[in-house]
Amino acid sequence: MSTPAGRGNVPPSMNLHGAVDLAAVKARAEAAARPAADRPPAASPYVVQVTEQTFPQLIQLSATVPVIVDLGASWSEQSAQVSAVLEAAAIDFDGRFLLAKADLQAQPQIAQAFQAQAAPTVVAVVKGQPVPMFEGALPAEQIRAFIDELLKVAEANGVTGSLNDGAQASPAAPAAEPELPPLHQEAFDAIEAGNYAAAAAAYRRALAEQPADADAKAGLAQVELMQRLEGADAAAVRTAGAERPDDVEAQLAVADLDLSGGHVEDAFARVTSFIGRSGGEDKETARKRLLELFEIVGPTDPRVTKARAALARALF
Repeated sequence: MSTPAGRGNVPPSMNLHGAVDLAAVKARAEAAARPAADRPPAASPYVVQVTEQTFPQLIQLSATVPVIVDLGASWSEQSAQVSAVLEAAAIDFDGRFLLAKADLQAQPQIAQAFQAQAAPTVVAVVKGQPVPMFEGALPAEQIRAFIDELLKVAEANGVTGSLNDGAQASPAAPAAEPELPPLHQEAFDAIEAGNYAAAAAAYRRALAEQPADADAKAGLAQVELMQRLEGADAAAVRTAGAERPDDVEAQLAVADLDLSGGHVEDAFARVTSFIGRSGGEDKETARKRLLELFEIVGPTDPRVTKARAALARALF
């Protein structure tokens, strides 16, 4: 494992579009359904959320301890699984590294800085320089092996501190989360309970009250994606998509899978291509779904900008 050539420090200032982040809530809901012995720790001083304000502190801290950056997505079940393993490891390693969590959707510029193409992607920062680790879901044993290797790389570069060393304990601790509007809180509580239908209903009521509520719109799109993917057989979905290229539902189901796995451009290209060769109700159904997928990824994401241009060409 080595720092890739030609990749500089991550820029300390980024514009965040502030979309709803459901990753932590979804992970807690899934963890609650597991046996107590299998659950990761609920909280840790060694785990923080990356923000525009705290990222420069993380870069500075990486001269003392390695910083592992967990780049996930709120719609990705694999992201929740990897995060749970990393959070448990942060406790077990007792301050030998800091785990910094970032949502690819809410913070696309962080993803771009690390050249992350899929969720989850896990990288590290040592002395301000990125160190690649792994992409996708791996068994816990392999993830721990990557952490062991990272610590060897850090030691070779003189980074041997601990977060328990006095003032270095938790310099990047996040600020308290702002209180959510009542209907948004209702939606989050429903997700925690695994009740996606109730969460969607809460977001729809929020939009009925305030049609311009961008967070509610993004949250609704995310929850509806979770509903569509719940219980889906990935192999069967992909087989149906290959066998029925002109079936709108089959194509949209594959696009959902692609998006859930972080293959955003593949999802957009599939739906755009279908729109270009279709007509009538199928074309309009696909167009509406593509706009929903744009909401999930976030309007400021450059992949959305590119896909909007492709959609315009397909429509006209």
